Amino acid sequence: MTTHTIVTRQDWITARRALLAKEKALTRQRDRLAAERRALPWVRVVERYEFDDDCGVVTLDDLFAGRRQLVIYHFMFAPEAETGCRSCAFWADHFDGIAPHLAARDTSLVAVSRAPLAKLRAQSRRLGWRFRWVSAGDRSFNLDYGVAFAQPGEAGGNVDYNYTLQHVPAPDMPGVSVFCREEGAVYHTYSCYSRGLDTLNAAYHYLDLTPTGRNEDALPYPMSWVRLRDRYGS
Repeated sequence: MTTHTIVTRQDWITARRALLAKEKALTRQRDRLAAERRALPWVRVVERYEFDDDCGVVTLDDLFAGRRQLVIYHFMFAPEAETGCRSCAFWADHFDGIAPHLAARDTSLVAVSRAPLAKLRAQSRRLGWRFRWVSAGDRSFNLDYGVAFAQPGEAGGNVDYNYTLQHVPAPDMPGVSVFCREEGAVYHTYSCYSRGLDTLNAAYHYLDLTPTGRNEDALPYPMSWVRLRDRYGS
């Protein structure tokens, strides 16, 4: 039985208009925040980062695929794991559909993990993914961009993740990093982690419209209901 208040249509419209005012305020605040994000200073990337791809070893510059902007999703997939993080897979299920739209705005989207390329390809085949997914292996890229840690044992203590010292549950964590290429140079323009990634998951925002929402109070931990999409059953 529902625990929600049941009202007339007119009373519902009154309540909806009150909520709309708050939604509009949030939208305007989000627009201002996006403008501040775009105005952040840049850092020139001087390291020669390399990755394993189907065609062999490629560089960070190669990942742009001739475009001006590059978005990298740091996909949690430690070298010793057999499959990647199911939450990252939830995000990655969105990638193939949006990639052509990003390309139209001169932007490439690439996933990067530390697991060997063979494991990445096995998961891509299993789930029918086509987006570009490369392996950083044991190189420093994931460490430098705050999504992996020098020693796996560090995951039991406090590490620098999401610009704060905190406990993390695994040696690899999720994140997104953005790069721009201008006049032959590559610049790091933005990174976000943790709950900052929520805005990149369209399914979450559809669930936010429903009465039951994301069920983030689920036990034993938030998102415990999430599975690889071929594990939900009928």
